Amino acid sequence: MPAVSSRGRGRRTINEINMVPFIDVMLVLLIIFMVTAPLITPSQIALPSVGQAGRQPDRFVAVVIDKDEQIKVREGSSSAEPQPVAIGQLVTRVQQLQASRGSPPEGGVPVVISADKNVKYEAVVRVMDTLQRAGIARVGLSVQTSR
Repeated sequence: MPAVSSRGRGRRTINEINMVPFIDVMLVLLIIFMVTAPLITPSQIALPSVGQAGRQPDRFVAVVIDKDEQIKVREGSSSAEPQPVAIGQLVTRVQQLQASRGSPPEGGVPVVISADKNVKYEAVVRVMDTLQRAGIARVGLSVQTSR
């Protein structure tokens, strides 16, 4: 029942919200957060580290993703210009380059993905996922270490 005020001749209802219970609840929550905040330890994220191979493989397939997210493929040891490839034809082209020049060594010819620094990570993961789903086992990323 609303509070009633008896001023003068008539009875009027007071149409204001009582803020005291709201303030009490907020102060209790503030105290709880202040007490528990020092007890929460910040979590540590284990970031992947960059391993460095003893030497670069003699033969590899290079997949290059440029700043426009265009995919280009070339044989890594050749100095030829990489050829543009659609994502649907990527697996076929990589398998052709892996099979060229005789029998592949144990584990197959590795595939190295390198991308422009402005490319979204999603594009790199899409290329890597496409290759791994096709059964290409040795897929790695080319990284540039800061000096």
